[in-house]
Amino acid sequence: MTGATTYCLTLFLTEAVSIRAGGLGTIHLEPGWWVYTGSARRNMDTRIARHLRRKKSLRWHIDYLTADSRVHVIAVTRHREPECRRNQRNGGVVKVRGFGASDCRGGCKSHLRWFGCG
Repeated sequence: MTGATTYCLTLFLTEAVSIRAGGLGTIHLEPGWWVYTGSARRNMDTRIARHLRRKKSLRWHIDYLTADSRVHVIAVTRHREPECRRNQRNGGVVKVRGFGASDCRGGCKSHLRWFGCG
């Protein structure tokens, strides 16, 4: 999508996952559906491809999650609306405060939302 700067990764966790995620320390995620919202003002295809690889240097919170074999990226969508607005419109439940939101200017508690197991 031309002009898109925001993307969402729909993730499915096959089981509960505990990972060390950089400065957040160890986080615990329930199995089920999750959506992560991120942005890339340039090189979006490269950023998304990075998220889809298991082997990578671990730089962002989402890298720690997508490197785990129990985490499956089911879909990637691109959006023109700003990252925080898209994240807030996604809905879901904040389970990990601060995830992906280190530089958030929109007051988001997290850019990772849980949607349950169903």
